[in-house]
Amino acid sequence: MRGHESDKKLLSDRRELFISLRRSIRSNSVLKAMERVPREAFVPACERSRAYRDIPLPIGEGQTISQPHIVALITEALRLQPADRVLEVGAGSGYQAAVLAELVPEGKVVTVELVRSLSERARDTLEDLEYKNVIVEDAREALGCPWRGPYDAIVVSAAAPSLAPRLIAQLAVGGRMIVPVGNRDQQELVCVLRTGEGISLRMLGPCRFVPLIGREAFPTSP
Repeated sequence: MRGHESDKKLLSDRRELFISLRRSIRSNSVLKAMERVPREAFVPACERSRAYRDIPLPIGEGQTISQPHIVALITEALRLQPADRVLEVGAGSGYQAAVLAELVPEGKVVTVELVRSLSERARDTLEDLEYKNVIVEDAREALGCPWRGPYDAIVVSAAAPSLAPRLIAQLAVGGRMIVPVGNRDQQELVCVLRTGEGISLRMLGPCRFVPLIGREAFPTSP
């Protein structure tokens, strides 16, 4: 009986979440993609009851899964096409990669993760859910994944102190990158468009992400 009640609550939260998202997210394809992804599969069992609340949740190793509204906002801003090649920096639990994969069925999602235990878990979850167009890479010294680029879109799922030239170089001309830029406590979500002449920027609003660690990012210790 308790399990039945918790499932009913999960469904109720899910319904309320998407009612709320439809008030601010215009892209029906993004919303439908998110509806197809079972967010509860990407959070620890102890957080399952909160999977469809519009809040970030801990996933272990000091990392979080972003709140659904931020995931929707980022994904909408990328303006993805079905055959796009997409890079995500900071796989976490694999949730954002799954949403991206739903939108590029003829393309590819490459997601890299610094924390080995998280990358292994994300890889297992994505394989269990049969996302065949996602590659989970362990992060190497190079920021991003230049050996699989260039990319039509890049998502940086962690906060950077500035725009990283190494990531911009991995964007194809016409490519878009969404990255939180700021300090460890507060950032601005920035949309970068790479053109034949350089880059243009558009600000999407304040946000708060865990810090991106490594070269052209934050040091391990604050």
